[in-house]
Formats: sequence, structure tokens, C-alpha cells
Amino acid sequence: MKVGLVSFHSFANPGGVKSHITGLSEEFTKRGIENKILVPRRKLFENYGSNVIILGTSIPVNIAGTQGDICFNFNPFAIDKVLKREKFDVLHFHNFIVPSGWQILDKSKSVNILTFHANLDALSGFVKNFYLSNKFFEDIGKKMDGIIGVAPLNLEPFKNCDTPKAIIPNGINLKDFAPNMPKIKKFADNKKINILFLGRIEERKGLIFLLQAYKILKPKYKNIRLIIVGDGTLKKDCINYTKKNRLKEVYFEGKKPGIAAARKYYATCDIYCSPAIFGESFGIVLLEAMACGKPVCGFKNLGYGQLLKGTMGERFLAEPENVEDLASKLEILIRNEKLRQDLAQWGIEEVKKYDWKNVADQVLNFYEICKKSKKEN
Repeated sequence: MKVGLVSFHSFANPGGVKSHITGLSEEFTKRGIENKILVPRRKLFENYGSNVIILGTSIPVNIAGTQGDICFNFNPFAIDKVLKREKFDVLHFHNFIVPSGWQILDKSKSVNILTFHANLDALSGFVKNFYLSNKFFEDIGKKMDGIIGVAPLNLEPFKNCDTPKAIIPNGINLKDFAPNMPKIKKFADNKKINILFLGRIEERKGLIFLLQAYKILKPKYKNIRLIIVGDGTLKKDCINYTKKNRLKEVYFEGKKPGIAAARKYYATCDIYCSPAIFGESFGIVLLEAMACGKPVCGFKNLGYGQLLKGTMGERFLAEPENVEDLASKLEILIRNEKLRQDLAQWGIEEVKKYDWKNVADQVLNFYEICKKSKKEN
């Protein structure tokens, strides 16, 4: 079997879909399953190795508080060339961005699978209603041989489609993210409690609310500091807020790409906080922190609420945009080291079910279900 993993999101920037595709590709390769990644170009020169095929062009757009993509294949003959050369048995689309999605799907003779990662609640009411009222997702569903949602919310747009469906979560490589990884020396002293934010600094990731919560907490707890890893459109605003309010021990570390850098920051923190206010389908950063043995907290957006369930999972999710609630959750963890340890241990056990070995098993089983369904129809 040969699988084509189709991304409509540029690999020039980090992101959850990119992590998902590369993780699945690596697991397939370990198992001897031939696969290629198809990804659009955003820069003039991009090279991600022999396993990645550059196909189409991605144009960045700001939508729903984050940076998205519009994808085009200006040379439709390039699609024919790639598909004829590679002869994929399965084309596995990850999200579906027009017009490139239709261009590839119309030419595909493979078994077509879609994993939908997007949370439509992030879109404005007008845009969301436009897509749904125009049967956009119903038309996609008719063309696909199977649809996967990384969480229950992702399958909602396809509820009227008869296509086989499954909920298969994002995965994580537990060898890449694990407890007792090396720490960053300048933050590794035991006198401080390190709170970490790692992600894009943009509206929906909600860093400004974490800064406001930190402003409440810092006068009471001199032993805390906030480490911020990432870049984005609102970085300057967040730095200005920090300066204007004279917040001490807030460190903007900039963009630190790559697994090696990320796990060092997770290892260094005592609490990981993701204050995303909306638009999250899942929460890979939460899994990464949990796998590194760190307690996690944040806002209870729809995606995080579906991921972190039960007493331990939900307890430290605050109401979105409620700064006082977020500060109170953080304060409980700041004051109680034993609770931090208990929550960390819970996370280590909980995250095991998201290991790529388990997730890949589910994906491969779903491929077989869809192949069988396609033959029968």
C-alpha cells in the first residue's frame, strides 16, 4: 500500500496539522508503509526532504484569530504528473482548502480519506453559515470514501453524509516527549516556579489573558516567572502590555522551532498553560506537556474540553477569557507542589493512549473499512 498525505497548510510554519501529518508519516515509514507528503509552497525555495512533494501554492490569510491558507494549483498538469508517477492507493487529505482541494480530489483515482482538524466555531457566523448553507461539506462528503475527525466536534459538519466516519485523535511520539528531559540552564533553578506558554502569539491563543492573570499573581508570589516561547502578530502588543504594567520576570524567548527546543522548555517548566480562547479542535501542546510530566491548565474552549475530561482533566480549565478564573486555577497549582505532581502523573498515564502506534493502528484499520465500503458501492 502506498499513501499520499495531503496538506493544504504550508510547512513553512509550525502547526498542529503539520505535526499530525509528519507524525503519521514517520509511523507509517517505521512499519514499511510507503508514503509521501504533498504540501503547498509558500516560499520561493522550500525543501523538506525526499519524502515531501511540493505541490501547489499557499497564500497566507488572517482568519478567525489565526493565520490560515488559501491554496491554488496554478498548473493543474502538475497534479496529473504527481498522481500518475506516485500511483497512491490512498490519498489522505488533512483539512480541505479550496480551490486546491477540489483540483486534487477531482483528479484522484485513489481511495480518498479526509481527516478534518478545523473547528468551525472559530469562524465568524457569516462565514460558517455560508459554508453550511451551500452544502460545502455535504459535497465533500459525497466525494470522500471516509471521513475522520480528530475530535467529535470535527464530524459535526458531515453529520448528513453517509460516508464512513471515525473519531481518531491526534498522536504524539512518546520517545520525543517524555519526563526527565534536559532543562534550559538559565531557568533551571529550584527557587522559581516556571509557568510556560508555547505557541503562536495571536488572538485565539489568548496570551494576553495569561499576562493579565500573571499580573494578578505576581505581587502575591514573588517566586513565579512566565516563559513565553513563540512568535506572531500580537507579540508586540503583548510585550508592550508587559512593559506598561511593569511585569517582572516575563521572558519572551522568541520562536524556537523543532522538537528538541520544545521539549527542553517543557522540561524546564513547572506548569504549562495554554490560554487559547476559541478555535481549538484538540490540543497537541497539551499532550506534549503531559508526556513530559507537566501539569497543564488553560481555558475550557470546545477542543480542550473534549480532550481533558474527568476530575483531573477538567479541574484546571477556566472559563474562556475569565482572567480571574484562570488566575485562581494557576494559584492552586502554584501553592500545591503535591497536586502538581499528582496532575503530572495523571497526564503521563493519560497521554499513553495517544501514542502514534495506537493512532496509526486506528487509521490503518479505517483505511481497510473505507476500501471495503468503496468496493461494495
